Amino acid sequence: MMTDEIRSLTEQLDPGRLPAHVAIIMDGNGRWARQRHRPRLYGHRAGAKAVRQVVEIAGELHLPHLTLYAFSTENWSRPRDEISGLFSLLIEYLKKETDELNRKNVVLRLIGSPAQLKPEFLKRIHDLTRKTWNNTGLHLNVLFNYGGRQEITDAVRQIAEEIKSGALAPDEINSGIISQRLYTKDMPDPDLVIRTSGELRLSNFLVWQAAYAEIHVTPVLWPDFGKAEFVKALLDYQGRQRRFGGTGE
Repeated sequence: MMTDEIRSLTEQLDPGRLPAHVAIIMDGNGRWARQRHRPRLYGHRAGAKAVRQVVEIAGELHLPHLTLYAFSTENWSRPRDEISGLFSLLIEYLKKETDELNRKNVVLRLIGSPAQLKPEFLKRIHDLTRKTWNNTGLHLNVLFNYGGRQEITDAVRQIAEEIKSGALAPDEINSGIISQRLYTKDMPDPDLVIRTSGELRLSNFLVWQAAYAEIHVTPVLWPDFGKAEFVKALLDYQGRQRRFGGTGE
């Protein structure tokens, strides 16, 4: 349901210039919790509510693709109890939200490397997400155990195996060949990357795919990022001229 503020913001959007793919680095859960003298997992749980808000507004605006950075390959360096809590929170979120995602015609995919993930965890994720795969609305992509450099490394390894087997010749390699070996091969590159909490870096997020994405940085911590902030990011995006290396003239 839209509030008057959100409705007023969305009325400023040009429906013909909405991005096909919005990707978000959800940052600031830990700082949000620390400001409230609570453990980091308290912030992650609050962040899950922000996910629900953003998924709702993306669906209401009929955006085709929304990608969320949930757990990176570098996050394994965090305390064990925080990692365990994040895994449990993901399963809890999927179990709680799958029926609602189906009702809203959302396709849910978890994207990342299976390395270090237990087979039983992967099976539970697969069983939960596949219930949505026949939907035709918003494609919600959750990046879990994901790293942009690892993704490219895996793609290069696959291409090397194809060359070794004779299925691919070296002179056939181009950017399209590489893109089709990435985890995100079935989706368009992001038009807009949003990062919360004010940090000015990509943090190994879609480093190939985001080459020409517009980047919107907000100081708002992720648990406080809701529908209004999302629409403001879209308005910022629509206020820019995308030149893709050209002059724009």
